Amino acid sequence: MLSSFDSRTRKALAAAISCISIVGIGLSLVIPLLALRLEAAGFPAHDNGLHIAVSGLATLIGAPLTPILARPFGVRPLLFAAIALAVGTLLGFAFCGDYRVWLALRAFFGLSLTIIFVVSEFWISAAAPAGQRGMVLGLYATVLAAGFALGPALLSVTGAKGLLPFLVAAGLVAAAALPVAMAGAEATVKIEGPGWPNWRAIFVAAPLALGAGLLYGAFETGLNGLLPVFGLRAGFSPAWATFQLTLVALGNVVFPVPLGMIADRTRKSRLLILFALFGFVGALALPAFVADRAAYGAGLFLWGGVVGGIYTVGLAVLADKFQGPRLASANAAYIMMYSLGMIAGPPILGLGIDLASPRGLFDAMAVLFMAFLALAAALTGPFRPQPRPR
Repeated sequence: MLSSFDSRTRKALAAAISCISIVGIGLSLVIPLLALRLEAAGFPAHDNGLHIAVSGLATLIGAPLTPILARPFGVRPLLFAAIALAVGTLLGFAFCGDYRVWLALRAFFGLSLTIIFVVSEFWISAAAPAGQRGMVLGLYATVLAAGFALGPALLSVTGAKGLLPFLVAAGLVAAAALPVAMAGAEATVKIEGPGWPNWRAIFVAAPLALGAGLLYGAFETGLNGLLPVFGLRAGFSPAWATFQLTLVALGNVVFPVPLGMIADRTRKSRLLILFALFGFVGALALPAFVADRAAYGAGLFLWGGVVGGIYTVGLAVLADKFQGPRLASANAAYIMMYSLGMIAGPPILGLGIDLASPRGLFDAMAVLFMAFLALAAALTGPFRPQPRPR
């Protein structure tokens, strides 16, 4: 798929996509591992929640700092440093049993992952040819989704006890440095330009794309945490309640590349609106098919896959609007909005279940999609702000 690109572009894209995807495998192993270890140690559920909150706070702090750090140090050295920090924190988890220290380690782990994601996604967006950026970002999303699916499978092999799962995760994250090293300095993009980025200008220039990051953060995090709860309350077996997430993940493996290719041939902001509209209609319709397991499963696969396109197309919109250091800052802003969605989404969706169990989960998701569509109408419809006459 990358064979049509020149050698430098192939090296850059292969390095960045491989790096972030290997890290994704390690991350998807570590998240459930930490939760299981805390649960086994007898810590209350709110301590697990505190770990998640610390990770979100680390992301909000790390995302805006990343492009500032990348300017003087460079993309590859910063990636190597972030990978080393992630490996160090994983070894800290392995050899330290103090929960208070784990909380600090979780903050540094979240910071290292934020740097890796912001820098890698900037590298991919900057290296991808403009006319094929949607396809490349779709390929990235597919490989990353496959990586996230492998982590829990690895955990089932290593088990959650002892040093082995942490050592495996540390080895995977360390291996992410290999494709970055093999790419060489000549394939690395640069972030040039002094000073702090103009965050206000970025938000003004691309509010719909940044809103897409916020929406998808709320959707993905809330779905992963609460869709099994919906399943149990709807009468599914525990196995089928969890299998719902597998269906959504499969959609996120199958759909990104074709959706990215469509994005390369149409207006991307319009596509974001269509995806959100599809998400809204799907959220209202899916609960009606719960009794027909085959129809519900197929609908969940299709719905999850199409809505997953919101994240990659949002990134593609930013790459069309910004270049160089402004693209790095825009990517950081995108990760920040995604993190805010991670924090805000689960409480909103959980409230939906409490108010109208079980379909309230999907009703609350419909409200999130409706809010994004209202933003899109305000920005692109007849009541959009008009530029001031000069």
